[in-house]
Amino acid sequence: MLKTIRTDQIELGMFIHRLEGSWFRHPFWKARFLLDDPARLAALRSSAVTLVTIDAARGRDVAPDPDPAAPVPASVPAPATLRRLVPGARGPAMPAGRRAVELSAELARAERLTRQAGKAISRLFVEVRLGRHVAASDVEPVIEEIYASIQRNIYAFNGLLLCQSDQAHLYRHALAVSALMVAMARRMHLSPGATREAAMVGLLMDLGLAQMSVDADVIDYRDLPDDLAQGHVIQGTTMLRAAGDIPADVLTACLHHHERLDGTGYPHGLSGDAIGRFARMAALCDDYDLLVTGSCDALPLDPAAAIEHLRARQGRYDSALVAHLVDALGVYPIGSFVRLRSGRLAMVVDQDEADSAMPVVRIFARIAENGAAGGGFEPLRPVTMALGRCYGEDAIEGLVDAAGLNLPPLATLRRDLMTGAIRSAAR
Repeated sequence: MLKTIRTDQIELGMFIHRLEGSWFRHPFWKARFLLDDPARLAALRSSAVTLVTIDAARGRDVAPDPDPAAPVPASVPAPATLRRLVPGARGPAMPAGRRAVELSAELARAERLTRQAGKAISRLFVEVRLGRHVAASDVEPVIEEIYASIQRNIYAFNGLLLCQSDQAHLYRHALAVSALMVAMARRMHLSPGATREAAMVGLLMDLGLAQMSVDADVIDYRDLPDDLAQGHVIQGTTMLRAAGDIPADVLTACLHHHERLDGTGYPHGLSGDAIGRFARMAALCDDYDLLVTGSCDALPLDPAAAIEHLRARQGRYDSALVAHLVDALGVYPIGSFVRLRSGRLAMVVDQDEADSAMPVVRIFARIAENGAAGGGFEPLRPVTMALGRCYGEDAIEGLVDAAGLNLPPLATLRRDLMTGAIRSAAR
């Protein structure tokens, strides 16, 4: 049974069916949810939302109208629940606010989400190819689910995408850039509306490639002829503008996401402050994902090496935004292959919020006695170690030179190690 009530009548246990008002203005990411979190209740009561529709059949019904003279509490303290940073790891517990959901639990949700979202985005690209205009409502559900995943665990969604290789590149790239934009926006403490718009930029900025019938398996826009590479931003933005409800800042960022601070970008050769914040963010997220994915002319970079590549080009990218990207991904992002002080080889499978330079790793081999020069490595039984809580037993010395070690294909190795880490944590 649906009822529309005032926000000050909301209580814990109610099922929120709809938040009345514009999707871009309310502070929540799902329109339908069971209100069981005191902090969420406080946020709802203090928001600009004035009316809410509840479903009394799925949750608590509305109480009699409260005394108008009674003050509405301004805030409700969050519960002091404690959760562990890493599933199965020994060490002190951490406040829930730091990591709301453990990586292993969120990866299972993220895997379902990538399949569903990938299908939704692929349909969207196909419809664009057939001439249909895109509306904001077409991407709203995908944006909500991506943000919800990142809200639960900031590292899981992008970490999983990096360890998967079973989706057409163009669709996977749109999801990855959108998720990176959300993760950056959260670290920058942008408003909910601004974060939604940042996510929308990531999903829509390459729609021009679909309109131009570029194959979805294309590895990199840099593999395209110049007229296609540069034309996709203009055509895509023109098409989005025709939809009529795409926010102006999203349109501008889609048009300018290939502009660079030093003036070397396109289509207008803008530089410095002429390039907006969303476009600067998109430039970083776009290039980071292309670097770790690779192209016809370049092998994929290790995620940590891709971060260093972006850092080294200070005049090209906004250095403050690079720092936010590092904050969102970690010094050694999930999927990075590292060499430990013990001579063992490992892949980063999770982050430590207390110290991003001391992540959780999955150890899988050691360098053979003849060393990297001989191309040798000795497989080990994989084991997960939280470097931040191993009391100095081991530490990262640097990145793995995979080419010099004759390792198995890195995409397969990355997927297998992440799968093993999840299974280990679930035991």
